[in-house]
Amino acid sequence: MLLATAPAPASAAADGPLVFAAASMKTALDAISAKFAAKTGHAPVISYNSSGVLAKQIAAGAPADLFISADERWMSFLADRGELKAGTRETLLGNELVLVEPAASDAKLAIKPGFDLAGALGDGKLAVCTVASCPAGIYGKEALTKLGVYAAVEPKLAQTEDVRAALLLVARGEAKFGIVYATDARAEPKVKVIDAFPASSHAPITYPVAVLKDSKNAQAGELEGYLRSPDAVAILKDQGFTVLTP
Repeated sequence: MLLATAPAPASAAADGPLVFAAASMKTALDAISAKFAAKTGHAPVISYNSSGVLAKQIAAGAPADLFISADERWMSFLADRGELKAGTRETLLGNELVLVEPAASDAKLAIKPGFDLAGALGDGKLAVCTVASCPAGIYGKEALTKLGVYAAVEPKLAQTEDVRAALLLVARGEAKFGIVYATDARAEPKVKVIDAFPASSHAPITYPVAVLKDSKNAQAGELEGYLRSPDAVAILKDQGFTVLTP
């Protein structure tokens, strides 16, 4: 599921950096991009998708200027291939993994070892982005495995290309539950959080950012720096991200 970018402000030229960003960044990054465009006159162009899909596109030659991944693995995938501009990689954000349901539902579940997620699902589906390559799906599978319930729920998974597509399945009532980031749940009023997964059940959720080696856009580094500005930090925190880079 490729998510569209926000329209550029009328006063800004769409000649800013081309950003490839994890789908879970959309709500916050659209708002940050608008402020950056108003400040500089250069509107970023943003392509949202699963970090794995975007990293593979970059490795295949897609002309991106800046990459924001929802995990370290896919940034390292590009680093190992020499795709990052030296000295620009930073771990910017943290997030939390949560179990959600449609806003009108009222499941009573506490996430703990051996909890009966399969029983609570019944004939329903558990929406999650692709567990083999999408960061939220990777974290979700890791957490469910650590808690001892993955084998029971695996046949009930509805896997999607990116985390916002999984969120949409729950918002539409097409999946009974979903595993998404806390920031996604905050961005969608048609879902609510049942419980959060213990941080100890999965690897730390971090978002690295880096300028790409072949970028020729003068604003790429400026936008990366702007992500740490007071205006950007306020938006990121309001959306529920933990800001890790001062």
